[in-house]
Amino acid sequence: MNYKRIEQDDLNYFTSIIGADFVFTNSTAIEKYSRDETDGVSFPPEVVLMPRTTEEVSAILKYCNEKRIPVSPRAAGTGLSANSLCVHGGVMLSIERFNEILKIDERSLQVTVEPGMITEVLQNTLQEKGLFYPVDPSSRGTSFIGGNVACNSGGPRAVKYGVVKDFVLNLEVVLASGEIMWTGANTLKNSTGYNLTHLLVGSEGTLGIVTKIVLKLLPFPKFNNVMLAPFKSMEDASAAVSAVFRAGIIPSSIEFMEREAVEYVMNFLGDVTVPLDNETHAILLIEVDGNDMESIQKDCEKIYEVLTQFEVGDILFADSEAQKTDLWRMRRNIAYAVKKTNVTVEEDTVVPRADLPELLKHIKAVGTKYNFRSVCYGHAGDGNVHVRILKDELSDEYWKTEVPKGIREIFEKVVALGGTISGEHGIGWIQIPYMDIKFSPSQLDLMRGIKKVFDPNHILNPGKIFA
Repeated sequence: MNYKRIEQDDLNYFTSIIGADFVFTNSTAIEKYSRDETDGVSFPPEVVLMPRTTEEVSAILKYCNEKRIPVSPRAAGTGLSANSLCVHGGVMLSIERFNEILKIDERSLQVTVEPGMITEVLQNTLQEKGLFYPVDPSSRGTSFIGGNVACNSGGPRAVKYGVVKDFVLNLEVVLASGEIMWTGANTLKNSTGYNLTHLLVGSEGTLGIVTKIVLKLLPFPKFNNVMLAPFKSMEDASAAVSAVFRAGIIPSSIEFMEREAVEYVMNFLGDVTVPLDNETHAILLIEVDGNDMESIQKDCEKIYEVLTQFEVGDILFADSEAQKTDLWRMRRNIAYAVKKTNVTVEEDTVVPRADLPELLKHIKAVGTKYNFRSVCYGHAGDGNVHVRILKDELSDEYWKTEVPKGIREIFEKVVALGGTISGEHGIGWIQIPYMDIKFSPSQLDLMRGIKKVFDPNHILNPGKIFA
């Protein structure tokens, strides 16, 4: 695809639409927006634009579509697959000025919000009104709700409440042509034609740019209990997850952490410690929530009975809100803790939760075969394990050529177990080489066909999902 390079006439046009204060070509801005949280990847844009209204986004896209200028939408830049980077240069369109809650409908349990709103800020504002938006990626303190929609994010509570797609009712979106449209309806049911809303959720900015989001909400649960269970093996810890559900209990979260992950994060935080004797090789962090404390306690007792069928150590029950907060802070900071000490790459695997023991065993075997270490953690309740691979002393050449072979073997096992190669991080640019493991050529052609209908000139976030 031959794209037009940006010239002064283009910059003049962008300035006429959004003002000179929101058109950036200086080296500081270009460097900042050339990266996200993906390790070792940089693609500089030619210009960074920060529109504030849907109409401004429409004018920019209409112009870029006519001129064949690529446009990569960006949320908070917390992506782990280079989802929003300008692989082909062109325009970086930042949504960070779209940062307001437009309407909280307490009667219908809905909120209309702009995509640049920080997820945790939205959650806290809703909680003050007794309302609950459960989707809570680890980056919720910095990630934007628009980025969560783009990647169909999940997080710890997905096991009970679902992922982003389960809460998005309707989207205002600007197509590549500049046309503005709503994708659905503000209703819980909608069986009217194809579900364009769910098609846009998880499309990583390749089909349109979202400018408004309507989310359904729940009443905020009044109570929760948090348990920490240490196991003598990763296999036992992961096997216990499936056993909890077979016992008829649905916790709000079951998070898995191998021993090394816990060690990294305790060193990183410095002020959070958990019991970690020599026999502990994995930990489950379990939360049960609801509106009746007696029922929660009964569920915790049942979970305790299930866990003790395995080789488990002393199970800790958090005895204060402060301790609950510390335990969750530990879990949410694992990725940052590991990244701080090493060059890493993180893979986002998902399998049926009953197959977690087999997957974890395979991951470690592949690491032995290809001479790399990995740290595993994640949302075990829904079978989603993050595998952070460490470079250590591996040569740059080996890291570039041989480690991807090991990653491919891990993904092949994931797919063989009935899983998929990304649960919540998306494909972006990083995972393109592995798409053939999950999809046949005809399936990929169908997806490319959808892309062509929405974006015939291929200007929206090009270089993502497909080669």
